[in-house]
Amino acid sequence: MEEPKTIYLKDYKPAEFIVDRVDLTFDIKDNQTKVTSILNIHKNFDIADKNTSLVFDKGDFEISSVIANGMLLLPEEYESGGGYFKLARTPDIFDLEIISILKPEENTSLEGLYKSGDIFCTQCEAQGFRKITPFPDRPDIMAVYSCTIIADKTQYPVLLSNGNLVDSGDLDNNRHFVRWEDPFKKPSYLFALVAGDLEHIHDQFTTKSGRNVDLKIYSERENIDKCYHAMKSLKQAMEWDEKRFGLEYDLDLYQIVAINDFNAGAMENKGLNIFNSKYVLANPETATDEDFLNIQGVIGHEYFHNWTGNRVTLKNWFQLSLKEGLTVFRDQEFSSDLNSRGVKRISCVRNLRGSQFPEDAGPMTHPVRPDSYIKMDNFYTMTVYEKGSELIRMIHQLIGEKKFRKAIDLYFEKFDGMAVTIEDFIGVMEEAGGLDLNQFKLWYFQSGTPTVKVERSYNPDLKQLAITFEQHIAPDRNQSKKKPLHIPVKFAIIDNKGNDITPESKSLLELTSGRQTFVFGNIPENSLPSLFRQFSAPVKIKTDFTNEELAFLMANDPDEFNRWDAAQTLFVNELKRIITAIQADKELSVSPNLIKAFKKALLNQHTDHAFLAKALSLPMETEIKNHFDLVDVHAIHRGRLFLKQQIAKQLKQHFMDLIDYCSKSDPLSLSHGAMADRSLKNLSLSYLGCLKETDTTQLVLRHYATAKNMTDEIAAFKILSEIHPDIKQTAVKNFYSKWQHDKLVLDKWFAVQAGSSLPNTLNIVKSLIKHPDFSIKNPNKVRSLIYMFAMQNHINFHQKNGDGYRFIADQIIALDKINHQIAARLSSCFNQMKRYDNARKIIIKKELERILCVPTLSKNVYEIVSRALE
Repeated sequence: MEEPKTIYLKDYKPAEFIVDRVDLTFDIKDNQTKVTSILNIHKNFDIADKNTSLVFDKGDFEISSVIANGMLLLPEEYESGGGYFKLARTPDIFDLEIISILKPEENTSLEGLYKSGDIFCTQCEAQGFRKITPFPDRPDIMAVYSCTIIADKTQYPVLLSNGNLVDSGDLDNNRHFVRWEDPFKKPSYLFALVAGDLEHIHDQFTTKSGRNVDLKIYSERENIDKCYHAMKSLKQAMEWDEKRFGLEYDLDLYQIVAINDFNAGAMENKGLNIFNSKYVLANPETATDEDFLNIQGVIGHEYFHNWTGNRVTLKNWFQLSLKEGLTVFRDQEFSSDLNSRGVKRISCVRNLRGSQFPEDAGPMTHPVRPDSYIKMDNFYTMTVYEKGSELIRMIHQLIGEKKFRKAIDLYFEKFDGMAVTIEDFIGVMEEAGGLDLNQFKLWYFQSGTPTVKVERSYNPDLKQLAITFEQHIAPDRNQSKKKPLHIPVKFAIIDNKGNDITPESKSLLELTSGRQTFVFGNIPENSLPSLFRQFSAPVKIKTDFTNEELAFLMANDPDEFNRWDAAQTLFVNELKRIITAIQADKELSVSPNLIKAFKKALLNQHTDHAFLAKALSLPMETEIKNHFDLVDVHAIHRGRLFLKQQIAKQLKQHFMDLIDYCSKSDPLSLSHGAMADRSLKNLSLSYLGCLKETDTTQLVLRHYATAKNMTDEIAAFKILSEIHPDIKQTAVKNFYSKWQHDKLVLDKWFAVQAGSSLPNTLNIVKSLIKHPDFSIKNPNKVRSLIYMFAMQNHINFHQKNGDGYRFIADQIIALDKINHQIAARLSSCFNQMKRYDNARKIIIKKELERILCVPTLSKNVYEIVSRALE
């Protein structure tokens, strides 16, 4: 294939033609939809002159007619093809009417206008609007939109778009129409349309200024009873945003629609959010506690975009983290305020370390604000979202909550209704925060994860503790030499009795050079520093703590995150020792000190059970591998299982007692306490299940058979899927028989089978691709089965014979013909190939080259695969 063109930030320039108003009409009929767009356009004379041609982005569809200023143009008077629409000459100000013919039923990319089951819907971010009509499809073109939808009244009784409903009525032949107008200017990526036979639930929210906002959540009729948690979450988000940030919703109607076929989690289209049904539909029978928390978080995220993304949007796509990083920070704060802040922070950091840190170290490494891209879809990454949110969190720490709120107010005061840049955002943070953030901006422009090495020295005569920090970032494809970053270190000193003795005004240290030493006086001997509390910066931390000191911090540090982190570091240290022994063919053992620390934590009745379940969970194999330069797949698998089994054997009765104690909670309650008890109970059951003994297996089977909620049922199902192929297969049949009617629950069924570490899993995954309930056209099904196998099943994907690699390469090639976004995301499973042995690297390289040889390969997959091969 021809090498695709790279788009560079340095080449950005304002648009030559500005669209002030967009009037759209969708005439929906079987097998085709006619789209009429009427655009009010004027030349931007800062860029254009009288001879400048109009060039719009255009998808692969037929243009029926073009009318410019009332004159019908002949086909030879405009150009259409190759991804663009062109008029050689135009007036300075004019109207342009284009009629396009779309076939949404055939659109498997799930971009632009497509059909999900019997429902028409749109997805326009990042560059999907061009698949609907020719348009300057860029975020800095902000216009006022109206939308008329015409369709059969029986098939599509519900017709929705952005803004306010201003007109509706019946037409001939059982057809009807609606007209929506959005009073706010918006970029094309926020346009939305839905047409279908849908039910809805209705509620209201009264804003702080006394306005009543109608709230509607739509879904297919059979799922309408699963929408109430989403509605509750929406009202919580609206109330929280008013209290925390003073931001009130600006329309009189807010609508959410649940769609089965969706590439991402959800989309924040102004006033009409379109959601993957996974993040709307829930009740305790079909959804896990994690599902409920995820729905709350995603509902909040898309609602918060109304201001951070919609009211203030992006100058260009390179600024994506300006809306996504900021909004992720907001949704994390929302979830933290409503639930457990410590547990939420642990979940976020585990996600960051497990996915974003490897991204920083892989071939797709890029700054939070990238310098270039081939396909923008590939930059909806952990770096832009999660690392981007960490940058906002660091600013928040550096200037404090009060000044941060002042800065956010100033941000909207200055830029409401505008398309802006990261520099604009940093500018208001500096202005309101009274802090020079010039060095801090390097976090946005420099790629890679900093490593901070920490060393201590203590002078007993002077009672002085000196702590030296040294920061380093490895060179990569983006920068050969990295500059020191401005790194906030949330800090404390803990004495040997567990008391916080931090000197006043020293709770936040700021690293600004490559090496810095801080000296603290009047510090008792054997005191320990508590570093990067609440994970105050997205860095890799190397300390000189002994295992005994880590065990002390695990038990005594007042900071929940650091207690968890100390436990995880203890686990990693122990796993490294065990894995080294496996590689040397030595006898295996587990440190008594680790068992002692684990037991002490397990029996602490004053600890939040949700936190305890996080702290006592072993790192996953996909996390453990990140601690090795050369990944030994089988040693990691064997070592983790050995450690888990030894802990379970030595603490078996304590796990049994905890299971009995935690089982007393209300199985249908969604309170923090009930969820926490379930998490600790199921962790204990997982430890016992790994023993694969008759009594422990029977215990798991009993919990599976008597489960009264999906959290407990799926937890037991996962454990059974690891014990023995026959036991797994019996559970598989039983689960399917019970839940075959529910699409979202079946996604869990696929995922459990794909994630099993038992032999023959690859053959089972291959057979499930042919299952009648699996569809390669549905992203949720692909993520549940194929993604789960490639991204999470470390032992089976990385089979030494390469069968796992060949299978996934086949799926990437097949998917790319259907949905290039989903195919590209799957391709990233090969990004860490340099960290495996030569035999595996040779096979992976061959499969990547095979993918790259496909003549019809999309730009999305080309970018990921070619980078991996560099």
